[in-house]
Amino acid sequence: MSVWSDVYDEHMRSAIEAAAAENPHPNPRVGAVVLDADGAVVGTGVHQEAGGFHAERLALDQAGVSGRGGTLVVTLEPCNHQGRTPPCVEAILEARISRVVIGADDPDTSVAGGGVERLQAAGIEIISDVLADEVEHMDPAYFHHRRTGRPRVTLKAALTLDGQVAAADGTSQWITSREARDDGHRLRAEADAVMVGAGTVLADDPELTVRLPGYDGRQPLPVVIAGRRPFPNDLRVIERNAVIFAPTARDLDTEVVVVESGERVDLEKALRELGERGIVDLLVEGGPILADGLLEGRLIDRCVFYLGAKLAAGRGRAPFNGIFETLEDAIDVHIHDVSTVGPDIRVELTLAAGETR
Repeated sequence: MSVWSDVYDEHMRSAIEAAAAENPHPNPRVGAVVLDADGAVVGTGVHQEAGGFHAERLALDQAGVSGRGGTLVVTLEPCNHQGRTPPCVEAILEARISRVVIGADDPDTSVAGGGVERLQAAGIEIISDVLADEVEHMDPAYFHHRRTGRPRVTLKAALTLDGQVAAADGTSQWITSREARDDGHRLRAEADAVMVGAGTVLADDPELTVRLPGYDGRQPLPVVIAGRRPFPNDLRVIERNAVIFAPTARDLDTEVVVVESGERVDLEKALRELGERGIVDLLVEGGPILADGLLEGRLIDRCVFYLGAKLAAGRGRAPFNGIFETLEDAIDVHIHDVSTVGPDIRVELTLAAGETR
Protein backbone atom coordinates (compact mmCIF):
# COMPACT_ATOMS: atom_id res chain seq x y z
CA MET A 1 0.00 0.00 0.00
CA SER A 2 1.43 3.40 -0.98
CA VAL A 3 1.99 6.29 1.40
CA TRP A 4 -0.78 8.24 -0.29
CA SER A 5 -3.17 5.32 0.10
CA ASP A 6 -2.39 5.18 3.83
CA VAL A 7 -3.13 8.88 4.07
CA TYR A 8 -6.43 8.49 2.25
CA ASP A 9 -7.43 5.67 4.58
CA GLU A 10 -6.68 7.85 7.59
CA HIS A 11 -8.76 10.77 6.36
CA MET A 12 -11.55 8.53 5.12
CA ARG A 13 -11.83 6.97 8.58
CA SER A 14 -11.97 10.45 10.07
CA ALA A 15 -14.80 11.38 7.70
CA ILE A 16 -16.65 8.12 8.46
CA GLU A 17 -16.39 8.69 12.21
CA ALA A 18 -17.72 12.24 11.92
CA ALA A 19 -20.60 11.22 9.63
CA ALA A 20 -21.66 8.35 11.89
CA ALA A 21 -22.61 10.82 14.63
CA GLU A 22 -25.36 12.42 12.51
CA ASN A 23 -28.70 11.16 11.15
CA PRO A 24 -29.83 13.10 8.06
CA HIS A 25 -32.20 10.37 6.82
CA PRO A 26 -33.69 10.04 4.29
CA ASN A 27 -30.41 11.45 3.01
CA PRO A 28 -27.20 9.49 3.53
CA ARG A 29 -24.67 10.03 6.28
CA VAL A 30 -21.70 11.72 4.57
CA GLY A 31 -18.42 13.13 5.83
CA ALA A 32 -15.78 15.05 3.86
CA VAL A 33 -12.22 16.28 4.34
CA VAL A 34 -10.33 18.75 2.12
CA LEU A 35 -6.54 18.52 1.86
CA ASP A 36 -4.44 21.28 0.35
CA ALA A 37 -1.80 20.59 -2.31
CA ASP A 38 0.66 19.59 0.43
CA GLY A 39 -1.73 17.16 2.10
CA ALA A 40 -2.68 19.30 5.11
CA VAL A 41 -6.30 19.34 6.28
CA VAL A 42 -7.89 22.69 5.44
CA GLY A 43 -11.58 21.85 5.64
CA THR A 44 -14.03 19.32 7.08
CA GLY A 45 -17.78 18.87 6.74
CA VAL A 46 -20.62 16.56 7.76
CA HIS A 47 -24.13 16.37 6.34
CA GLN A 48 -26.30 17.00 9.40
CA GLU A 49 -29.90 17.08 8.20
CA ALA A 50 -32.02 16.68 5.09
CA GLY A 51 -32.28 20.04 3.37
CA GLY A 52 -29.02 21.26 4.88
CA PHE A 53 -25.77 21.73 2.98
CA HIS A 54 -23.97 18.55 2.01
CA ALA A 55 -20.66 17.56 3.58
CA GLU A 56 -18.63 18.37 0.45
CA ARG A 57 -19.87 21.95 0.21
CA LEU A 58 -19.32 22.60 3.91
CA ALA A 59 -15.77 21.25 3.75
CA LEU A 60 -14.96 23.19 0.57
CA ASP A 61 -16.41 26.43 1.97
CA GLN A 62 -14.26 26.02 5.06
CA ALA A 63 -11.16 25.36 2.95
CA GLY A 64 -11.69 28.34 0.65
CA VAL A 65 -8.79 29.11 -1.66
CA SER A 66 -6.53 26.81 0.38
CA GLY A 67 -8.24 23.85 -1.26
CA ARG A 68 -7.31 24.81 -4.81
CA GLY A 69 -5.25 22.07 -6.45
CA GLY A 70 -5.88 19.87 -3.45
CA THR A 71 -7.83 16.70 -2.66
CA LEU A 72 -11.37 16.12 -1.49
CA VAL A 73 -11.87 12.94 0.54
CA VAL A 74 -15.58 12.09 0.80
CA THR A 75 -17.34 8.98 2.07
CA LEU A 76 -19.95 8.84 -0.72
CA GLU A 77 -19.98 9.69 -4.41
CA PRO A 78 -20.79 13.41 -4.85
CA CYS A 79 -24.20 14.16 -6.32
CA ASN A 80 -24.68 15.74 -9.74
CA HIS A 81 -28.38 16.58 -9.52
CA GLN A 82 -30.39 19.48 -8.17
CA GLY A 83 -32.31 18.48 -5.08
CA ARG A 84 -33.11 20.60 -2.04
CA THR A 85 -29.54 21.87 -2.34
CA PRO A 86 -27.32 22.52 -5.40
CA PRO A 87 -25.21 19.69 -6.90
CA CYS A 88 -22.02 18.95 -4.97
CA VAL A 89 -20.18 18.43 -8.26
CA GLU A 90 -20.65 22.14 -9.05
CA ALA A 91 -19.06 23.12 -5.74
CA ILE A 92 -16.10 20.80 -6.40
CA LEU A 93 -15.51 22.30 -9.85
CA GLU A 94 -15.80 25.84 -8.51
CA ALA A 95 -13.27 25.03 -5.78
CA ARG A 96 -10.72 23.88 -8.40
CA ILE A 97 -10.06 20.59 -6.66
CA SER A 98 -7.57 18.33 -8.48
CA ARG A 99 -8.43 14.95 -6.99
CA VAL A 100 -11.48 13.37 -5.38
CA VAL A 101 -11.14 10.28 -3.19
CA ILE A 102 -14.48 8.47 -2.81
CA GLY A 103 -15.35 5.87 -0.23
CA ALA A 104 -18.40 4.17 -1.79
CA ASP A 105 -20.55 4.56 -4.88
CA ASP A 106 -24.00 5.95 -4.17
CA PRO A 107 -26.71 3.32 -4.83
CA ASP A 108 -29.31 6.05 -5.39
CA THR A 109 -30.24 5.91 -9.08
CA SER A 110 -30.37 9.71 -9.27
CA VAL A 111 -26.70 9.86 -8.27
CA ALA A 112 -25.05 6.57 -9.22
CA GLY A 113 -22.14 7.19 -11.55
CA GLY A 114 -23.24 10.66 -12.60
CA GLY A 115 -21.04 12.53 -10.18
CA VAL A 116 -17.92 10.57 -11.08
CA GLU A 117 -18.53 10.93 -14.81
CA ARG A 118 -18.94 14.69 -14.55
CA LEU A 119 -15.78 15.12 -12.48
CA GLN A 120 -13.70 12.91 -14.77
CA ALA A 121 -14.96 14.79 -17.81
CA ALA A 122 -13.64 17.97 -16.17
CA GLY A 123 -10.18 16.41 -15.79
CA ILE A 124 -10.37 15.68 -12.05
CA GLU A 125 -8.60 12.54 -10.89
CA ILE A 126 -10.92 10.04 -9.20
CA ILE A 127 -9.86 7.40 -6.68
CA SER A 128 -12.77 5.14 -5.72
CA ASP A 129 -13.63 2.33 -3.31
CA VAL A 130 -11.51 3.56 -0.43
CA LEU A 131 -12.84 1.72 2.65
CA ALA A 132 -16.15 1.19 0.85
CA ASP A 133 -17.21 -1.61 3.21
CA GLU A 134 -16.64 0.64 6.24
CA VAL A 135 -18.66 3.42 4.62
CA GLU A 136 -21.61 1.08 4.03
CA HIS A 137 -21.32 -0.33 7.56
CA MET A 138 -21.59 3.25 8.88
CA ASP A 139 -25.02 3.74 7.24
CA PRO A 140 -26.38 0.31 6.26
CA ALA A 141 -30.02 1.36 6.29
CA TYR A 142 -29.44 4.00 3.60
CA PHE A 143 -27.80 1.48 1.25
CA HIS A 144 -30.56 -1.06 1.90
CA HIS A 145 -33.30 1.52 1.27
CA ARG A 146 -31.84 2.73 -2.00
CA ARG A 147 -31.29 -0.81 -3.29
CA THR A 148 -34.65 -2.28 -2.31
CA GLY A 149 -37.08 0.62 -1.95
CA ARG A 150 -37.88 -0.59 1.57
CA PRO A 151 -36.53 0.52 4.92
CA ARG A 152 -34.12 -1.76 6.70
CA VAL A 153 -36.21 -3.66 9.26
CA THR A 154 -34.75 -4.35 12.69
CA LEU A 155 -36.80 -6.56 14.97
CA LYS A 156 -36.17 -5.86 18.66
CA ALA A 157 -37.37 -8.19 21.40
CA ALA A 158 -36.70 -8.81 25.10
CA LEU A 159 -36.72 -12.48 26.08
CA THR A 160 -36.02 -14.66 29.05
CA LEU A 161 -32.99 -16.91 28.70
CA ASP A 162 -35.30 -19.73 27.68
CA GLY A 163 -36.99 -17.70 24.96
CA GLN A 164 -40.22 -16.22 26.35
CA VAL A 165 -41.24 -12.62 25.64
CA ALA A 166 -44.12 -12.63 28.12
CA ALA A 167 -45.79 -14.83 30.69
CA ALA A 168 -48.95 -16.76 29.85
CA ASP A 169 -51.02 -13.92 31.33
CA GLY A 170 -49.31 -11.39 29.03
CA THR A 171 -47.12 -9.71 31.64
CA SER A 172 -43.65 -8.74 30.42
CA GLN A 173 -42.48 -5.78 32.53
CA TRP A 174 -39.69 -6.09 33.05
CA ILE A 175 -37.89 -9.08 31.56
CA THR A 176 -34.71 -7.06 31.07
CA SER A 177 -32.77 -4.54 33.14
CA ARG A 178 -32.77 -0.75 32.96
CA GLU A 179 -29.45 -0.94 31.10
CA ALA A 180 -30.94 -3.16 28.38
CA ARG A 181 -34.04 -0.99 28.11
CA ASP A 182 -31.87 2.11 27.71
CA ASP A 183 -29.97 0.35 24.94
CA GLY A 184 -33.31 -0.34 23.27
CA HIS A 185 -34.08 3.36 23.44
CA ARG A 186 -30.80 4.02 21.66
CA LEU A 187 -32.10 1.78 18.87
CA ARG A 188 -35.18 4.00 18.75
CA ALA A 189 -32.97 7.08 18.52
CA GLU A 190 -31.23 5.58 15.46
CA ALA A 191 -34.52 4.66 13.78
CA ASP A 192 -36.66 6.81 11.52
CA ALA A 193 -39.84 5.02 12.61
CA VAL A 194 -40.99 2.48 15.20
CA MET A 195 -43.59 -0.10 14.19
CA VAL A 196 -45.86 -2.08 16.51
CA GLY A 197 -48.98 -4.15 16.12
CA ALA A 198 -52.44 -3.20 17.27
CA GLY A 199 -52.25 -5.65 20.15
CA THR A 200 -49.27 -3.84 21.66
CA VAL A 201 -50.95 -0.46 21.29
CA LEU A 202 -54.26 -1.60 22.77
CA ALA A 203 -52.57 -3.37 25.68
CA ASP A 204 -49.91 -0.81 26.63
CA ASP A 205 -50.85 2.52 24.95
CA PRO A 206 -47.15 3.28 24.31
CA GLU A 207 -45.78 6.61 23.07
CA LEU A 208 -42.96 4.93 21.11
CA THR A 209 -40.63 7.82 21.91
CA VAL A 210 -36.95 7.94 22.82
CA ARG A 211 -36.65 8.43 26.56
CA LEU A 212 -33.00 8.78 27.44
CA PRO A 213 -31.52 11.27 29.90
CA GLY A 214 -30.57 14.47 28.08
CA TYR A 215 -31.82 13.26 24.68
CA ASP A 216 -33.05 16.14 22.52
CA GLY A 217 -32.83 14.59 19.05
CA ARG A 218 -35.67 13.85 16.69
CA GLN A 219 -38.33 11.34 17.64
CA PRO A 220 -39.15 8.37 15.39
CA LEU A 221 -42.45 8.25 13.54
CA PRO A 222 -44.90 5.84 15.23
CA VAL A 223 -46.34 3.23 12.86
CA VAL A 224 -49.11 0.79 13.76
CA ILE A 225 -50.22 -2.33 11.91
CA ALA A 226 -53.92 -2.61 12.75
CA GLY A 227 -56.36 -5.45 12.21
CA ARG A 228 -60.12 -5.18 12.15
CA ARG A 229 -60.62 -4.69 15.88
CA PRO A 230 -62.02 -1.35 17.10
CA PHE A 231 -59.28 1.24 17.50
CA PRO A 232 -59.88 4.10 19.98
CA ASN A 233 -59.03 7.69 19.08
CA ASP A 234 -57.44 8.65 22.38
CA LEU A 235 -54.27 6.57 22.07
CA ARG A 236 -50.95 8.30 22.61
CA VAL A 237 -49.58 7.23 19.22
CA ILE A 238 -52.52 8.97 17.56
CA GLU A 239 -51.68 12.13 19.48
CA ARG A 240 -48.20 11.76 17.94
CA ASN A 241 -49.67 11.57 14.41
CA ALA A 242 -48.93 7.91 13.88
CA VAL A 243 -49.36 6.30 10.48
CA ILE A 244 -51.89 3.48 10.83
CA PHE A 245 -51.85 0.67 8.26
CA ALA A 246 -55.15 -1.21 8.20
CA PRO A 247 -57.04 -3.64 5.92
CA THR A 248 -60.05 -1.28 5.89
CA ALA A 249 -60.60 2.46 6.20
CA ARG A 250 -60.82 3.92 9.73
CA ASP A 251 -62.17 7.21 11.03
CA LEU A 252 -59.24 8.28 13.21
CA ASP A 253 -57.54 11.57 14.04
CA THR A 254 -54.42 10.50 12.19
CA GLU A 255 -53.48 9.12 8.79
CA VAL A 256 -54.84 5.68 7.92
CA VAL A 257 -53.34 3.84 4.94
CA VAL A 258 -55.31 0.89 3.59
CA VAL A 259 -53.10 -1.96 2.33
CA GLU A 260 -55.30 -5.03 2.33
CA SER A 261 -54.29 -8.65 2.02
CA GLY A 262 -57.42 -10.59 2.87
CA GLU A 263 -58.19 -9.95 6.52
CA ARG A 264 -54.71 -8.60 7.20
CA VAL A 265 -52.41 -5.77 6.23
CA ASP A 266 -50.07 -6.50 3.33
CA LEU A 267 -46.79 -5.98 5.20
CA GLU A 268 -44.58 -5.74 2.12
CA LYS A 269 -46.79 -3.02 0.66
CA ALA A 270 -46.74 -1.21 4.00
CA LEU A 271 -42.94 -1.28 4.03
CA ARG A 272 -42.73 -0.02 0.46
CA GLU A 273 -45.12 2.80 1.34
CA LEU A 274 -42.85 3.75 4.23
CA GLY A 275 -39.85 3.60 1.92
CA GLU A 276 -41.53 6.00 -0.49
CA ARG A 277 -42.07 8.37 2.43
CA GLY A 278 -38.35 8.45 3.17
CA ILE A 279 -38.35 6.01 6.09
CA VAL A 280 -34.91 4.46 5.79
CA ASP A 281 -34.44 2.68 9.13
CA LEU A 282 -37.42 0.94 10.75
CA LEU A 283 -37.44 -0.56 14.24
CA VAL A 284 -40.13 -3.15 14.92
CA GLU A 285 -41.22 -3.66 18.51
CA GLY A 286 -44.47 -5.45 17.79
CA GLY A 287 -45.68 -8.68 19.33
CA PRO A 288 -45.43 -12.28 18.08
CA ILE A 289 -48.13 -11.95 15.40
CA LEU A 290 -46.45 -8.98 13.67
CA ALA A 291 -43.00 -10.53 14.07
CA ASP A 292 -44.21 -13.80 12.54
CA GLY A 293 -45.82 -12.00 9.60
CA LEU A 294 -42.60 -10.17 8.83
CA LEU A 295 -40.58 -13.35 9.17
CA GLU A 296 -42.94 -15.26 6.90
CA GLY A 297 -42.58 -12.56 4.25
CA ARG A 298 -38.78 -12.54 4.57
CA LEU A 299 -38.99 -8.88 5.54
CA ILE A 300 -36.73 -8.87 8.62
CA ASP A 301 -33.21 -7.67 7.91
CA ARG A 302 -31.76 -7.64 11.42
CA CYS A 303 -32.74 -8.81 14.90
CA VAL A 304 -31.58 -7.41 18.21
CA PHE A 305 -32.55 -9.70 21.08
CA TYR A 306 -32.06 -8.79 24.73
CA LEU A 307 -31.88 -11.91 26.86
CA GLY A 308 -32.81 -11.00 30.41
CA ALA A 309 -31.13 -12.72 33.34
CA LYS A 310 -34.32 -14.71 34.03
CA LEU A 311 -35.64 -18.19 33.41
CA ALA A 312 -39.31 -18.50 32.55
CA ALA A 313 -39.16 -22.18 33.54
CA GLY A 314 -42.34 -22.80 31.61
CA ARG A 315 -44.28 -21.99 28.49
CA GLY A 316 -45.46 -18.40 28.11
CA ARG A 317 -45.33 -16.43 24.86
CA ALA A 318 -42.59 -16.83 22.27
CA PRO A 319 -41.24 -13.96 20.10
CA PHE A 320 -42.84 -15.50 16.98
CA ASN A 321 -46.36 -16.81 16.62
CA GLY A 322 -45.62 -19.76 14.33
CA ILE A 323 -45.45 -23.46 15.19
CA PHE A 324 -42.06 -25.15 15.46
CA GLU A 325 -43.06 -28.50 13.98
CA THR A 326 -39.66 -30.05 13.35
CA LEU A 327 -35.98 -29.15 13.57
CA GLU A 328 -35.87 -28.78 9.80
CA ASP A 329 -38.05 -25.69 10.23
CA ALA A 330 -35.27 -23.92 12.16
CA ILE A 331 -33.87 -20.84 10.44
CA ASP A 332 -30.13 -20.37 10.13
CA VAL A 333 -28.84 -16.96 11.20
CA HIS A 334 -25.56 -15.05 11.22
CA ILE A 335 -24.70 -13.79 14.71
CA HIS A 336 -22.75 -10.57 14.34
CA ASP A 337 -22.39 -9.42 17.92
CA VAL A 338 -22.91 -10.78 21.43
CA SER A 339 -22.34 -8.48 24.39
CA THR A 340 -23.48 -7.93 27.94
CA VAL A 341 -25.73 -5.00 28.83
CA GLY A 342 -25.93 -4.72 32.58
CA PRO A 343 -26.87 -8.23 33.78
CA ASP A 344 -28.40 -9.14 30.40
CA ILE A 345 -27.12 -10.38 27.03
CA ARG A 346 -27.52 -8.50 23.76
CA VAL A 347 -27.46 -10.54 20.54
CA GLU A 348 -27.44 -8.95 17.09
CA LEU A 349 -28.07 -11.19 14.09
CA THR A 350 -29.24 -11.38 10.50
CA LEU A 351 -31.04 -14.19 8.71
CA ALA A 352 -29.04 -16.32 6.32
CA ALA A 353 -29.75 -15.49 2.68
CA GLY A 354 -33.05 -16.90 1.51
CA GLU A 355 -34.05 -18.18 4.95
CA THR A 356 -37.68 -17.98 6.03
CA ARG A 357 -40.20 -20.14 7.83
